[in-house]
Amino acid sequence: MIMFPVRQLGHRALVLNRAYPFQCFPYGNSRSDNYSEQDDQSGPVGIPVDRLKIRYSRSSGPGGQHVNKVNSKAEVRFHVQTADWIPAEVRSELLLRYKTRMNKAGELVVTSEVSRSQHRNLDECLQKIRHMISEASYTPPEPSEEDLALRAQRLEKRNQERLKRKKLLSTLKQSRRVDFD
Repeated sequence: MIMFPVRQLGHRALVLNRAYPFQCFPYGNSRSDNYSEQDDQSGPVGIPVDRLKIRYSRSSGPGGQHVNKVNSKAEVRFHVQTADWIPAEVRSELLLRYKTRMNKAGELVVTSEVSRSQHRNLDECLQKIRHMISEASYTPPEPSEEDLALRAQRLEKRNQERLKRKKLLSTLKQSRRVDFD
């Protein structure tokens, strides 16, 4: 069992080890199969929990006395530019796609307060980060020759239909016109 640095995480270290037995989380999405599994430094690409800043705070919304006493909202942040565990092109795509989730320091901030449990909210934050990285690393496949030919055929047919409607409307307007000569 891999232990997280207890000084940084405090009493949460033992709970994190039970909830997340591995220190690195693979992106794990079927759409992200197009990126290489190796980083620039040739190591497995994953989400190292020890490089994330994890913070808990009071959750908003109804709940009576319990919600005012328990820190159940999870906030996970990391600096995108220095995240060497993410490939460079994925980092730049993250900066473009999620610039509204960045703070002034360049950190990507992800929060969750859907559950009353700290651990579920932390898991939700990590799932969001995995999803963001897999979305940023997805590159659509190149269209095949058949797809390009089909697209050109559809475009030609659409243009013919447009010209046909245009001619029909033109003849209709011509028939309404009255000559005063």
